[in-house]
Amino acid sequence: MRIAQVCYHTSPLAPLGGRQAGGMNVYVRELSRELARQGHEVDVFTRREDADAPETEMLAPGLRLVRLAAGPPAPLDKEAAAPFIPEFAAAMGRFAAAGARPDVVHGHYWQGAAAGEAFARAAGAPHVVMFHTLGEVKNRARVSEREPLARIRRERELAASADAILTASAHEHVLLERYYGADRARMASIPCGVDTERFRPHDREACRRALGIEGERPALLWVGRLEKLKGVDILIDALAQLREADPLLLAVGGDGGAGALRAELEERARAAGLAANVRFAGAVAHEELPVWYAAADVCVAPSYYESFGLAAVEAMACGTPVVASRVGGLIETVTDGVNGYLIPWRCPEPFAEKLEVLIRNPELRANFARAARRSAARFRWDGIARRVAALYDGVVAARAAGAVA
Repeated sequence: MRIAQVCYHTSPLAPLGGRQAGGMNVYVRELSRELARQGHEVDVFTRREDADAPETEMLAPGLRLVRLAAGPPAPLDKEAAAPFIPEFAAAMGRFAAAGARPDVVHGHYWQGAAAGEAFARAAGAPHVVMFHTLGEVKNRARVSEREPLARIRRERELAASADAILTASAHEHVLLERYYGADRARMASIPCGVDTERFRPHDREACRRALGIEGERPALLWVGRLEKLKGVDILIDALAQLREADPLLLAVGGDGGAGALRAELEERARAAGLAANVRFAGAVAHEELPVWYAAADVCVAPSYYESFGLAAVEAMACGTPVVASRVGGLIETVTDGVNGYLIPWRCPEPFAEKLEVLIRNPELRANFARAARRSAARFRWDGIARRVAALYDGVVAARAAGAVA
C-alpha cells in the first residue's frame, strides 16, 4: 500500500519533551518506519516550520517526510496553526496529484485528522483517525484544563465521518462513545509500540554514574511533556513524604514553552525543602532515554489522563518498575502488583506509600523488573505495525466493496 500519515502540527522529527512533541511524534515516526520496513510506501505529511528545510526527505527506504507550506514557515502553537489546515490539505492534494495518491490516509490528533479528512475525500481514499488525546476528556480530567470548544466540536465531527477510529487503548472506546457519540463498530484498539532493541536493560551502575547519581541513593524518574495534566505536582508532594529515603527525582522533558510551569514546580520543591532532591533535566533525545530509565529504581506516571502512556512501556522494556495513575491506557500496560502499581487516587499519599514499598524492597523491585521486561514484549513495533496494516487493509477493502456495490 501507499500510506499517507498526516502529522500536521508537529514534525515526527521534532525534539521530544517540548510543548508539542511527545509520544505522538515517536508513534508516527516508528510506526511509519516499521510499515516501510514491511514493504509499504509511506509518506508522512507535516507543516513546514523552516523555510530552508527540503520539501521531501527520505528517512528510510520507502519512508518519506513531506513538509508542505501552510501559513508562515515557522513553529506555531496548535491554536495559531489551526487556521492553516485547509491550506495544508490543499497542498497535500497537489502533492498527491503529482504521483503519490494514497491508498489510505491516517490522520493524527484532531488537526492532522481534519486535514486528512479533506485529503482523503479528494483522493477517494479511506480515512483512519487517531486522536491521541481528546479535548473533552482533558477538560474533565482537570478542572483547570480549557481545551477550546471548537476543537471538541471538530473531534466529534471527525469521529462521525472517519472510516475507522484507531485508539491506543480499549478504555478510549468508552470515552469516545460516552462523550462523542462515536460508533464502537468503527473503532479498533491497537497499542503504541516500543523498540525493544533500543529500550532494554542496561548496566544500572554505569547509567547512574553517567547521570551523576551518588551511591545507592534511590532514583525516581518522570518522563514526558511538562504540562499540568501530567501530575508532576502530585509527585513532588509524594516525594516530600519520603524524606527518610532521601530519593532523587529526575524529571525529563519540558523545554519549549513550559518554563512557567517548570518554575512553579521548582518553587513547589523549594517550599517543601526538596530543592536538592528534584532535578529538571529538560528535553532529552529519544535515543538517550534508555540510560535514564536504566538508572532509575522506579518510573512514576502520576498523570490525570493518558491515552496510552508511552514512557511507562519504555521504562518496562528497560526493566524498570512503574508506579502510575489508574487512568486511560496505563490501566492496560501496567499490571498492578506484577510489573508496578496502579494508584486509583490523584493525591500524593498513595503514591508515596507504593514508592516507599519499592524503595525499601530491592528483591520486590527485581521481581517487578523481570516481569516488566517480559510484559513489554507484546509492544514490539513489528507486531504492532502488522496489526495497523491489517486495519488499513480492512478499510481499503470496505471502501472498494462499497464502490462496487
